[in-house]
Amino acid sequence: MKLTRAENGLRGTIRVPGDKSISHRAVMFGAIAEGTTTISGFLPGEDCLSTISCFRKLGVEIRQEGDYVEVQGTGLHGLQEPDEVLDVGNSGTTIRLMLGVLANTPFHSCLIGDKSIAKRPMKRVTVPLKQMGAQIDGREGGQYTPISIRGGNVKGMHYVSPVASAQVKSAVLLAGLQGDGVTAVTEPEKSRDHTERMLRAFGCEVQVDGMTVSVQGGQQLHATHIEVPGDISSAAFFLVAGAVVPNSRIKLQKVGLNPTRTGILEVLQQMGASITIENVQNEDFEPYGDVTVEYSSLRGVEIGGDVIPRLIDEIPILALAAAQAEGTTVIKDAAELKVKETNRIDTVVDELKKLGAHIEATPDGMIIHGRTPLRGASVSSHGDHRIGMMLGIAACLADGEMLIENSEAAAVSYPTFFAELQRLQQ
Repeated sequence: MKLTRAENGLRGTIRVPGDKSISHRAVMFGAIAEGTTTISGFLPGEDCLSTISCFRKLGVEIRQEGDYVEVQGTGLHGLQEPDEVLDVGNSGTTIRLMLGVLANTPFHSCLIGDKSIAKRPMKRVTVPLKQMGAQIDGREGGQYTPISIRGGNVKGMHYVSPVASAQVKSAVLLAGLQGDGVTAVTEPEKSRDHTERMLRAFGCEVQVDGMTVSVQGGQQLHATHIEVPGDISSAAFFLVAGAVVPNSRIKLQKVGLNPTRTGILEVLQQMGASITIENVQNEDFEPYGDVTVEYSSLRGVEIGGDVIPRLIDEIPILALAAAQAEGTTVIKDAAELKVKETNRIDTVVDELKKLGAHIEATPDGMIIHGRTPLRGASVSSHGDHRIGMMLGIAACLADGEMLIENSEAAAVSYPTFFAELQRLQQ
């Protein structure tokens, strides 16, 4: 895809697609609940469609039309043995949470994904699930796909996770729901709490004590209606665009404002971005509101510590913001970036360097020296949706034409991203 500089800025109002994390969970929890769950605002991106495909193969009836979904739940013990391999595509959330769902099923399943998934570490999930009683195998003892699983007689346990990961926490809790006794997960820092919130929405009791979340086994989920707010990780690209592209003003409607996800807003405000939040609603489940951002002069900051799990997916676009800020920005404590769809430390650094950014990789992050003018170049998403969209925003700033290879990767989470970007330039 070829893009050019946004000479007149970016102006307008948009509604970003539904939150990917919440969309995945709504389908999964609806599948194992009793009754019919309805979902509005569902994200019909490739990752979430992979989740629907996998649960259909497990015998769940699911009707999906655009962003509306109906799931005919089977209950905790109503899933059926699939007669074909479960292909999760590019979705790490699908495979890791599904392993938790399948941990106590009395049948065999085999899970695979694309080339990116084949490189992503699964032992962070398979190790605790094996300890709970599931029979799991795969390449390097269950570290990589293909992974086979046969559910066991799952027993509750207290798992101390070495990483702050909502996927790990969710997989263990989902397994624990079907097991005997209490299952608890303790994290080093608080990760996204979409699972805890959604379990409550489906009628389960969830205990939270500091960094520890626990559930009692044997609880039944009851069908409900889920309204999915706009994905703040998708909104992040336009938040940064509005802040760094001169003469810009962008209003984003119904953006999710879950406190475990709003690190991007806090860091941008710390950098000096002009951001206004209005019309906050739905605070008893997943809060959302309208967020307006205007062009402003940014300054470099240090980004690290307990904010990292709350903005890990937004670091690629924050790196671009840092390249346009005065002074130096240090991003640290983010080694988790190495095991995303790509090694996002190396990929972000390599691609932004092609544009003239002064950026260097560190073992757990990067250092960015601003403010740097950018120039058009031939770049690549490397098949990573967040890298592709970050480069799309960079094109709005760069002198000269930008050619983005594999820009179609954006369809994983934001199928209409580039169309929206062009509309804001009219």
